[in-house]
Amino acid sequence: MQIQIQEPRTSGSIALFNLGFRPFFLFGALSALVLMLIWLIMLSTGQVTQDYYQLSYIWHGHEMLFGYSVAIIAGFLLTAVKNWTSQQTPHGSWLAIIFAVWVAGRIMPFTALPAVLIAAVDLLFLPLVILGIAIPIIRSGNHRNLLFIVILSVMTLANGLMHSQLLGYTENTLLQGMQLQLGLIILIIMILGGRVIPFFTERALGNFTARKFTWLEYFTPAITVAWLGSHFAGYLQLAGVLAVLAAASQFLRLYGWFHPRLLRNPLLWILQLAYLFIPLGFALYAASVFTGISPYLSTHAFAAGAIGSITIGMMARVSLGHTGRPLKLTNWVKVGFGFMILSGLIRCLLPLAPELYTVALHASATFWVIAWALFLIPYSPILLQPRLDGQYG
Repeated sequence: MQIQIQEPRTSGSIALFNLGFRPFFLFGALSALVLMLIWLIMLSTGQVTQDYYQLSYIWHGHEMLFGYSVAIIAGFLLTAVKNWTSQQTPHGSWLAIIFAVWVAGRIMPFTALPAVLIAAVDLLFLPLVILGIAIPIIRSGNHRNLLFIVILSVMTLANGLMHSQLLGYTENTLLQGMQLQLGLIILIIMILGGRVIPFFTERALGNFTARKFTWLEYFTPAITVAWLGSHFAGYLQLAGVLAVLAAASQFLRLYGWFHPRLLRNPLLWILQLAYLFIPLGFALYAASVFTGISPYLSTHAFAAGAIGSITIGMMARVSLGHTGRPLKLTNWVKVGFGFMILSGLIRCLLPLAPELYTVALHASATFWVIAWALFLIPYSPILLQPRLDGQYG
């Protein structure tokens, strides 16, 4: 199978497979909405089992991390690598095949197909994405971005840890795979956020230069990897200390990117507020180690807070820029941003009062669904239609 390197000169009336962000942003957003609706139904009806994933909360965790989140990461990288390398990434039929594998991975767990086949298809998606970005990165000598191939490869391993227990090959690897994947997604957000958030801020504000500290740019991912390693090694006290350092370093990093004028621009403040959930997540993790609060508050600061808000904000900005449209939002999308921030805050903070846990769960999920619905209404045609400037992409 050959990847198409030469891109067509003209686009058809439907541009869904012209560039990676289009199918994965559109259907990633749709999956975020639908998967959460299904989860709400499961909660409301007391459904605790799922055919393939056995427990409904395992299905929910897997699909939010390896379904929706990975789709957005794939869409971003399949688009960004083209810019980074000046070489074509998968498009047309090759992109459609990668997308079809992702869709099959979401649907097959609800069928009576053999469990091994369900696992194999779901595990195939990330290697296809790796292939799609590795060829242009290697051909162009863009060695700096080989890091993403490494991270996606470890994500494949994390997915394998989950499926291997579901298939009965291992014991006690399922939750490890889920926790590893969450940490890797946060690591990718940190790396990409450090590139694009200050860049977008500087471009939008004009006469502002974000402050970056070289030592901090190396320290932040290093301390995060050390935190992950100590957590999985069972050194929780050390992990708690490292989480405090990670929270402080992330906050300092974000402080250097901030200027009060960005609060007037929703495309900027959504990314900054989204990133703020990362130091909050580390702080809640440290609190869970040293005070005994639930560790799931930290999990959802990272997941419902950071991942949810950063993806909707990044998709809103990238989709406009890569379709040749003005960087202006409808009022509904701005409201959607507010609902997404509220969803994250409610999910990770309201359960500090245990009696509000159920209320927090349903309110957060409802606000999440509303946020993605408000995003999809204006962005579905944007992602389906060709660029306004006539270019292919």
